[in-house]
Amino acid sequence: MLLLHRAVVSAFRHACRFKSTSSKLCIQACSTNDSFQPQCPSLTFSGNNSSTRGWRVMGTLLGLGAVLAYHDHRCKAAQELPRIYTREEVRSHSSPETRIWVTLGSEVFDVTEFVDLHPGGPSKLMLAAGGPLEPFWALYAVHNQSHVREILAQYKIGELSPEDKAPSTLKTSDPYADDPIRHPALKVNSQRPFNAEPPPELLTENYITPNPIFFTRNHLPVPNLDPDTYRLHVEGPPGGQSLSLSLDDLYQFPKHEITVTLQCAGNRRSEMTQVKEVRGLEWSIGAISTAHWAGARLCDVLAQAGHQLCETEAHVCFEGLDSDPTGTAYGASIPLARAMDPEAEVLLAYEMNGQPLPRDHGFPVRVVVPGVVGARHVKWLGKVSVASEESYSHWQRRDYKGFSPSVDWDTVDFDSAPSIQELPVQSAITEPKDGATVESGEVTIKGYAWSGGGRAVIRVDVSLDGGLTWQVAKLDGEEQCPRKAWAWRLWELQAPVPAGQKELNIVCKAIDDSYNVQPDTMAPIWNLRGVLSNAWHRIHVHVRANP
Repeated sequence: MLLLHRAVVSAFRHACRFKSTSSKLCIQACSTNDSFQPQCPSLTFSGNNSSTRGWRVMGTLLGLGAVLAYHDHRCKAAQELPRIYTREEVRSHSSPETRIWVTLGSEVFDVTEFVDLHPGGPSKLMLAAGGPLEPFWALYAVHNQSHVREILAQYKIGELSPEDKAPSTLKTSDPYADDPIRHPALKVNSQRPFNAEPPPELLTENYITPNPIFFTRNHLPVPNLDPDTYRLHVEGPPGGQSLSLSLDDLYQFPKHEITVTLQCAGNRRSEMTQVKEVRGLEWSIGAISTAHWAGARLCDVLAQAGHQLCETEAHVCFEGLDSDPTGTAYGASIPLARAMDPEAEVLLAYEMNGQPLPRDHGFPVRVVVPGVVGARHVKWLGKVSVASEESYSHWQRRDYKGFSPSVDWDTVDFDSAPSIQELPVQSAITEPKDGATVESGEVTIKGYAWSGGGRAVIRVDVSLDGGLTWQVAKLDGEEQCPRKAWAWRLWELQAPVPAGQKELNIVCKAIDDSYNVQPDTMAPIWNLRGVLSNAWHRIHVHVRANP
């Protein structure tokens, strides 16, 4: 009898403990209206009726055990039939106030409690809030490990409805209906044509920008080209022979590989608009990215077509296969002297980071002009020609030029200014974000720096007090050759936060090997198109008070 009593008490206590924990786990699945609230009765035996009372207690316990077993069964049954959610429901949970949900495959997870524990920092996990994890996990192979999935499994709350399919928002008659699918982390500045930049916290996570989050600058719908029928037309000189090159033909030229940073002329335009309104996309600091490119050198292809350097000024004109409804294609040009110089390393690129070019970045062939503004890196290249004047394309003659702050749209004369080729020295802070709160003690500041024309960045100065005092940041990334520094330098500074400071005004400025330095403010370099925006980059952060 005593042994049975001990066994039942032990089982009952275990059941009570299970009840208290499992009710939390299946709060949604199990009814909250159950009136049954088990209480642990006294099991003390005394007097002559101890045997009878003992059996009564045993009966009560056995009945209670049956009820708890039934409750356990209901919870398990509910767990076997997970809650079903729509994608719209998931999207509505994208902030701490609404809770933070994400999906992986068909599973739904509430990761609100994990955000602050995320090893990559809360801001990176928040990029996926209300949507799928796959695009972000694809960027970092560290996620494809069993222990990561085990951690995530603890936060599962249900499944996606198999009938819920994202409706198409584009009509088949829309010229942009065939545009490729883009990474959800990209900050979209324009949907048609598509223009987007990576968020700052991802921009300098890697020296080489992953293809899915490389900034995208399109002027027209993205063409969908067949690599088997693709041809690049290269016009020969007078009396020479033109070329019609397939992809296989391009592969026969010596393959050249190079790491190059591309920057849009409008990078950081949003800061220039704070001085005075300009016309153009509101780029933040992310209209810049770096990739490892491979392809045939343009000088080799031009030489095969019979072109040579000439004493008079000449230009190599590029025409893309993207066009507007009137058939007008995107075009641009660079000086022939640059195109024919093997040391300038201009490419007809067909690979980006070891893969065929993505459609958004010029598949199957694009121009890559190291050290030159992104507007000249013509994508979906269809035609190359040499002329005595630069391209007559609108984007060469009537755009991407810098003017005095005194020039407005009533007085502008585009013929009076040269087209932008090499860009000025540039730098920006990517971490922390403007407006963030940092811990007292020490702050880590990260960013990028780059200069056009192959000029190497030799120093980045950082200030925590708005430019009154400066510290020198540590430069990371590939070592750069003189006059061939085609790629950016990433930089980092770990600095003590001055005691008692409640906020920091952080500033950065870069210096290249010609000792060019960024101007301190935007006002003197303001221009009506908002290009060449390269003043000191400034952010304001708050310092968390000590407890």
